[in-house]
Amino acid sequence: MDIYDELGVRKVINGLATVTTLGGSIMPPEVVAAMAEAAKHFVDIDDLQRKVGERIAEWTQNEAAYICCGAAAGLALTTAACITGKDSEKMSRLPYTDGMKNEVILHKYGRTGFDFAMKQAGGKLVEIGTESGTSPEDMENAINEKTAAICYFYKSNTMERQLPLEKGIEIAKKHGVPMIVDAAAQIPPVDSLWRFNHMGADLVIFSGGKGLRGPQSSGLILGKKDLVEACMLNACPRALIGRPMKVGKEEIIGLMTAVRLYIDLDHEKLMQSYEDQVKYATETLAKIPHVSTRRDFPSEAGQPMPRAEIIFDEDALGITRNEILTQLREGEPAISLAGAGAKSVYINPQTLEDGQNEIIVERIKQIIGAG
Repeated sequence: MDIYDELGVRKVINGLATVTTLGGSIMPPEVVAAMAEAAKHFVDIDDLQRKVGERIAEWTQNEAAYICCGAAAGLALTTAACITGKDSEKMSRLPYTDGMKNEVILHKYGRTGFDFAMKQAGGKLVEIGTESGTSPEDMENAINEKTAAICYFYKSNTMERQLPLEKGIEIAKKHGVPMIVDAAAQIPPVDSLWRFNHMGADLVIFSGGKGLRGPQSSGLILGKKDLVEACMLNACPRALIGRPMKVGKEEIIGLMTAVRLYIDLDHEKLMQSYEDQVKYATETLAKIPHVSTRRDFPSEAGQPMPRAEIIFDEDALGITRNEILTQLREGEPAISLAGAGAKSVYINPQTLEDGQNEIIVERIKQIIGAG
């Protein structure tokens, strides 16, 4: 019995992705231990943030770093920073931004619901381009005296219809406008932690609880020192726009530990482990009549890692893909996978613990009558 059994909450084998609805990722023991150690003492939160930020900035080749309470909070705080700078009077007025630079330019293609966080900070969102593409002129024409920032929601598999980030940064610098890059799920690869900064982005946001495997309620802002300081000044413990976005000393230490562990990983070995799991799933399930498989690449977030796609001949098997997903979710153990197209599922190795890949394969075989 553990706490979830006691509460009657079902534990789930997550073969879907590092999604918030399933708790992000599983923290390594070193991160859990660091958080437990951090919980034993009182500290000055601002001092802790500065010291941790300096350390992470050095590790990631950035000017500055700040730990927030998730990537969406990072969007709110970076928007606030670009609107107010370090002007305390402007900070006190958020989210009411009339008379300030408050427009944030973003692409129509690739927009996500997470941009609501930018509106929470008082940002007025300005779309450029169409679902078919964006031109340099679209961005140039949208910039005016009210432009506070340009934001890219970066996913490598959706960038083909957006103005290339390099060109966007060039235009932003030409007009003196800060560039925000939301790269929440762009870990892996590890070089995302410095690549966008080297390209010239001013602020880059990552989720702490996805590929970094830190606390789910944490996020990481990297970038230019003045703007990162403005994020911090808009944030808790001050009674300003970021006050509800509190990040505790435990999450700060936990994410710092997670970043160091992630940078130090043998990334080739990690990727090979994903390839091995995908190979096992595709080769094993491909032996079953009316089932075909393939290696899918990249992941749903455009990360450079594989997934196994399992394709079902529904008519021949006498069961639909959706019924298979339902039985996986409602079975024992509960298993969550992503649907793919109309008749397929994905098995994502990124979030699987040892032995769970085999459990998923066996459950699929049982459900379709092959096990």
